[in-house]
Amino acid sequence: MSTFVNAKRITTHVLRAMKENKEKIAMLTAYDYSLAKILDLSGIDVILVGDSASNVMAGHQTTLPITLDQMIYHAQSVVRAVERALIVVDLPFGSYQGDSKNALESAIRIMKESGAHAVKAEGGREIKESVERIISAGIPVMGHLGLTPQSIYKYGTYSVRAKEQEEAEKLKEDALLLEDIGCFAVVLEKIPASLSKEVTESLLIPTIGIGAGGQTDGQVLVLHDMLGITKGFNPRFLRRYLDLSTDISNAVIRYIEDVRACDFPNENEQY
Repeated sequence: MSTFVNAKRITTHVLRAMKENKEKIAMLTAYDYSLAKILDLSGIDVILVGDSASNVMAGHQTTLPITLDQMIYHAQSVVRAVERALIVVDLPFGSYQGDSKNALESAIRIMKESGAHAVKAEGGREIKESVERIISAGIPVMGHLGLTPQSIYKYGTYSVRAKEQEEAEKLKEDALLLEDIGCFAVVLEKIPASLSKEVTESLLIPTIGIGAGGQTDGQVLVLHDMLGITKGFNPRFLRRYLDLSTDISNAVIRYIEDVRACDFPNENEQY
């Protein structure tokens, strides 16, 4: 059993200690009060209020359309539910790239208006100034390298990143850079397992993998994917622990049948 299972509150310091003790970090996304409450009571270490809400909550094809106001709304809902987990909020597209002043203002809004504990930003040296400015204000930052969904139109594909030598070398340099400027952890998404192992061993801060093999310090999945609520998304790295889409649909069908058959409500279900 993990030394940190009974921790009253997971902090960035706790995550660093988990890496040092070789204890894996479990991270999932959440966007609303009810599911965040379940995750927290179940003992999840980190909850990511991801910009993937753009896809699974709003139905967009990419993460790009979600706004800062919408991210703050989702983060507020999660914060109300959580007593133990560390809550990290994605800085949405356009809120931090290219303008460090805007980046700081965005991060401050998230922290002040939601009560979350940290923010996450995609990229390496190209967002160095923004990350430095956010951290200088005392706001913890989680990095994100490899496949960066906010850059989908730049690359044009969600395929595995950093398979070629040049891109792999840049990723390793960016990981060390993010650690050097003060990030407390870094997500490694959809990169070769051998590369994520090398990066993980080169860093003092924890790595969180998604499609990056089993040698990272922790793992993250989108909650709606691992619960089987979403359909049509079947990457190799995704393990579905439930098939809630089918279960929910069957429950709704039974409800409709019971209502139409005048079986619901029965005598015990009325006043």
